[in-house]
Amino acid sequence: MIRHPDPAHRRIDLDRAEALRLLGSVPLGRIVFTRQALPTVHPVNHVLDGGDIVIRTPEGVALTSQSGPAERIGVVVAYEADAIDPDTHLGWSVVVTGYARLVTDPGELARIRSLLRTWAPLQGMDHAVRIRPELVTGVLLTAGPPGAPGRRSGKD
Repeated sequence: MIRHPDPAHRRIDLDRAEALRLLGSVPLGRIVFTRQALPTVHPVNHVLDGGDIVIRTPEGVALTSQSGPAERIGVVVAYEADAIDPDTHLGWSVVVTGYARLVTDPGELARIRSLLRTWAPLQGMDHAVRIRPELVTGVLLTAGPPGAPGRRSGKD
């Protein structure tokens, strides 16, 4: 059965600061990267660190391996996190697009390991990847018809 959107719901675009705040309020998201020229999505846990998204993954080397200029600036990835109630369809979703780089400094890697525990044992090498957000978009799905008082779009 197809459910149509509730006319009492509305969608509000979030500004960058609010979108990153919400992303930081949940521990799990999805990293989107290219593997063998095809898009790949993996669920990972994350932490915000100095405005960057940091994840731990055994996929770190594959995710960030590129040659040439990409080694210096990182590779383009997307990161998505959300909290949407399956019954009411209310909540939020945030998508970040930015450059991912493998963390190689031993001191920084140890600090990240203390900040971010993995949810499941990692097979093989344990890598940390730092994602520098360039483009941040987010939406809030809330109750109330369009134009109703309440939270306002970051575009207003």
